Amino acid sequence: HVQLVESGGGSAQAGGSLVLSCAPSGSIADAYCVGWFRQAPGAEREGVASIYNRIRTAYYDPSVKGRVTISLDRDNNKLYLEMNNLKPEDTAKYYCAASNNGDRCDFVYWGQGTQVTVS
Repeated sequence: HVQLVESGGGSAQAGGSLVLSCAPSGSIADAYCVGWFRQAPGAEREGVASIYNRIRTAYYDPSVKGRVTISLDRDNNKLYLEMNNLKPEDTAKYYCAASNNGDRCDFVYWGQGTQVTVS
């Protein structure tokens, strides 16, 4: 079982930047996929960005593409989400997630989330 702990959330002004970090208790370098999700009040959880480790490819939701970068530091076993040009609609609780090292991208490990508020 892998525990994930997010950090780096907070308040920012529109146009500003934040970097979210995710520290897993176990290695996620071999996970089939890792990713960031967010959930705004009253809304469903949505995917923000993900990395498919075996093909080293990142995918982004169209609402954040060009403003957000997901990265996995394999040496330090940390997952990051760099967010630039923040918009009020980016306000949400952000969660990091990881699959196991099987053959499917099923996000089975989740963090508790970190709040991002953009005004």
